[in-house]
Amino acid sequence: MDTVCVELKFANGSIIFIDCIAVEDEVDKNIYQQSELDYLIYNDPVGYADLILNGNLEEYLKNVTDYSPLD
Repeated sequence: MDTVCVELKFANGSIIFIDCIAVEDEVDKNIYQQSELDYLIYNDPVGYADLILNGNLEEYLKNVTDYSPLD
């Protein structure tokens, strides 16, 4: 079931829920960044959570998405 969250359960039993829609609303600036976030959520949720918890998500998106508007 898709909960629209990445759930992290730590060894001590604590759980963190990351609301993916709230993250996308805050950081993605174009469809390419949104696609990259969706890819990470479904294919590397631990990497996605790591980027968010360490504050590197915006820098990551800037480096992996190349967006040039058509003139």
